[in-house]
Amino acid sequence: AMGMHYIIQGIIVVVGLLAILASLFNWNWFFQSQNTQFIVNNVGRKRARLFYALLGLLMIATAVYFFLEVQEAIQ
Repeated sequence: AMGMHYIIQGIIVVVGLLAILASLFNWNWFFQSQNTQFIVNNVGRKRARLFYALLGLLMIATAVYFFLEVQEAIQ
């Protein structure tokens, strides 16, 4: 279970990238999915795209931060 946190961090980065790419390319399948409807319906597609872009960046930044913290702890 030693490398499990790397797998979890990797998944967080991939999901973050997916959110950013969906925002950049305005993917219909992403913004018409049931999970995004609450935000899309409340703030509109344009703001939902911005929200998911920021969320993606936050997820990647969090994964990188924890990766660096773990590397520092290992030293």
